[in-house]
Amino acid sequence: MTPIHTLHILNKPPEHPRSVACMNALRPGDALLLTENAVLALAVQGDTAVSIPVYALAPDFVARGLDQSPDRAALVDFPAMVDLTAQAQNVISW
Repeated sequence: MTPIHTLHILNKPPEHPRSVACMNALRPGDALLLTENAVLALAVQGDTAVSIPVYALAPDFVARGLDQSPDRAALVDFPAMVDLTAQAQNVISW
């Protein structure tokens, strides 16, 4: 497993200012984990400039009625979320 420089854990919807700030802070070597309402970004069509690994917490994805597997993110469960945080040198919650 490749270490993650910074794991950004985002729980805000796409239109929230903190979501925008998080997207602007992403750098090569980072990873993004979408939780809570941030998973709604996967339902929005459009091109994303994110060229880092993107993960989404599966229970939050399902709880918001998103039933199609996302193309732009890997769905993870709670144990995998813990593994991601353990791989990261830094963790930022947005």
